[in-house]
Amino acid sequence: MLSIFVVTASTSLVSAQPPEPGHRFLPPPPVPDAPFGLSDLDAAGPLFPEQRLADDAYPMAPPPVVVDGQVVDSAMSQDASVIGYSLSDFLSLAAQNNPTLRQARLQISGETAKALQAGLYPNPTLIYSGEQIGVDVPGDKDSPGEFQGMIVEQRFVTAGKLRLSREKYMRRAHVSEHLAIAQQFRVCNDVRMHFYQTLAASQILQLRRELLKTAEDGAVTARELYNLGQATRPEVRRSNIALQRARLDVLTAENHYREQFRRLVSLVGVDFAVAPVAGSLMPETAPLSYQDALSTLLAESPELMAARAKLAEDRVTLQRERVEWVPDIVARGGAGYNFDAKETVAAAGVSIELPVFDRNQGTIRQAHADLMRQQEEIRRTELDLQRRLASTYQRYLTSLQIATEYDRVIIPEAEMAYKELLESYKDNRVDWPDVLSAQNDLFDARLTQIQQLEMVRSNEVLVRGFLLHGGLEAAPRPTPPGHIDATPQPR
Repeated sequence: MLSIFVVTASTSLVSAQPPEPGHRFLPPPPVPDAPFGLSDLDAAGPLFPEQRLADDAYPMAPPPVVVDGQVVDSAMSQDASVIGYSLSDFLSLAAQNNPTLRQARLQISGETAKALQAGLYPNPTLIYSGEQIGVDVPGDKDSPGEFQGMIVEQRFVTAGKLRLSREKYMRRAHVSEHLAIAQQFRVCNDVRMHFYQTLAASQILQLRRELLKTAEDGAVTARELYNLGQATRPEVRRSNIALQRARLDVLTAENHYREQFRRLVSLVGVDFAVAPVAGSLMPETAPLSYQDALSTLLAESPELMAARAKLAEDRVTLQRERVEWVPDIVARGGAGYNFDAKETVAAAGVSIELPVFDRNQGTIRQAHADLMRQQEEIRRTELDLQRRLASTYQRYLTSLQIATEYDRVIIPEAEMAYKELLESYKDNRVDWPDVLSAQNDLFDARLTQIQQLEMVRSNEVLVRGFLLHGGLEAAPRPTPPGHIDATPQPR
């Protein structure tokens, strides 16, 4: 990291020079106090009620910044011994604790359970039968009836309906497996993207702290120059403004880091305090070409594989509906006692439904329409992936090109310009504002590089991760809206 040098006046010159005869020496404007913490804000009144800058002395030690009841002015630890959490730590925690991953796995279990149930044979039915109970017999007495007995009834499923039903739901479980893989990519991609965003926020925070140190040195230098008669009071006030803005930038950067870290923690499903993160924003793999990314996406995308698996399931569903009209055979048999004939008798019967009017015509058409729709859904998914890849790859390539040129040309040139102006200032050949301007240009270049590297890593994750994100969105169901199972018997 580039060291920033600030030239200040010698401490022996801090004391004010004796004023010229007839002139009264005015002390320089005071250094402003640090920004208010959360506990100092009054929501019932103006932003800072009865707090205004005045030309009297302010305490040099800034008050602590309090957030959520804790002192956070220096909460972002700068201890070099604190290594911080790595990307692998967050990925491991997410794999164990993210609820959407468990939901996706349970969805597979639910579909396999449906397949088990759909292939089970119907249970037999045990029937008690009594005929003409209480009929009168000679002597005007009630009789137990003509027949009393037990009958067993069994439905025999034909045309392989049970096999097709089980295969249908097993195919649907296969769809759920692809959707579970897609959900894994969503969670992992989101964790990676939020990790790089948190890492970039951490580096921006460090850069803002460097800028704050520079602003503090600039404020001291302006006061010393004023004591020497080489700066005016407005120039000192401008340095105070720059110092206060730098302080606010640090507070903003700290708040942004906490936000990014908490968003990252929400994805892994474990609550822990804000802490440093460790990693690199520099790309670790060779750049991807658009054609390679597109071919990989169309060949291995879990979304596309799930759509193709759904097409196979719809084919089985159509076969199943085409045999639904084939009637099952219902056989019954039993034994009992015939009180009229005074002997034990047997009973037997076979029934079959005649498909005269209802041959499942409408449901077959609906299943065929679902099949045709799913064929178009595969094509729609391919086109949608290409559309999303086009915009994502454009952002990836543009940010990669910008970050490369900043690292190769702009930042080295800004460093050399700053060093040369600093040497010229030491030789009294340029003014100090020129040095500050070059320094600000250098800091802006480094800030832009960090932002572009963040975009590079985030979009690289999407390009390599099949464009999947949304780690807290529930995995989609294998049956889309409007499918045949949504309304099994439309009326």
